[in-house]
Amino acid sequence: MCFNGSFGNFENRGFGIPFGLGYYGSPFIKPYLFRPPLTSYPNTPRQPSNPYVGTGTSHNMYPEKQMAPRFYNDFHQNVAAARPASLPAQGMKVDRNNTALVITDPQNDFLSPKGVAWDLVKDSVAKNHTIENIESLLKTAKENKFKVFVSPHWYYPYDQKWMFGGVLEHLMHDLKMYQRKSPLSLEGFKGSGADFLERYKPYIEDGQTVITSPHKIFGPEANDLVLQLRKQAISRVILAGMSGNLCVESHMRELIEQGFEVAVVHDATASAKTNDLDGDQAAKTNFRMIASASWSTNETIDKMRSVHR
Repeated sequence: MCFNGSFGNFENRGFGIPFGLGYYGSPFIKPYLFRPPLTSYPNTPRQPSNPYVGTGTSHNMYPEKQMAPRFYNDFHQNVAAARPASLPAQGMKVDRNNTALVITDPQNDFLSPKGVAWDLVKDSVAKNHTIENIESLLKTAKENKFKVFVSPHWYYPYDQKWMFGGVLEHLMHDLKMYQRKSPLSLEGFKGSGADFLERYKPYIEDGQTVITSPHKIFGPEANDLVLQLRKQAISRVILAGMSGNLCVESHMRELIEQGFEVAVVHDATASAKTNDLDGDQAAKTNFRMIASASWSTNETIDKMRSVHR
């Protein structure tokens, strides 16, 4: 078949390049390249300015929807089809052989009424039942033989001499959060804001839980969590801890970038609420949009127990 046409707009003093596609699809340029405006032809009726397919007796002019329906109909249908009505179903398989529980910052400064950041997170902690839910996860992991990793947040005196930082970094330093005397000393550590919440200690200090080196800002890029997970052949992570929109979210993002599947337990965490800022809501939105799954504590416990069924 032969398809004839032209590019351009003759009516508005433009120019056209009539062309044809022969039986083998090879283009050839017709010997005439330019035409004067249609006003030079007084007996020629004025035609729409949309795409031309030739003129005169050997060519016809078609409406644009006949000329290029794929561009005008299918395009809009495809765009509409590409907009999902809702986010797709979430999921991550739980298997004790390659799935671990990771808890960030299960420490007094966030989770004890005596902690320096308690007033910032207490409403969110109460709403989510964060303290109880973290303990339930730890207990279930131990009972069902899941490996447990803790990524703590500790600062030493030389960290206080950093020359710059973000808003929350400055706040943590100003509040003296997670302070320890040195990496080689536990002097003053027991019961301090940097220590683990007392009710978690039977699970964390059992000699089986892996306590990584401390992360320093929010994510695990500066500690050895990823190394420890890989050395234990872990490829899937159930993530919980403090605080939701800072350390938990940063751990989630980095672990995903490192190739792990991550399910976040959205009510086993909490975040600061101050003025018109709600860190807990921000965190839950991103958990839902980024992680492989965002589960409640009850859902997570059921999945961890189901490995025995």
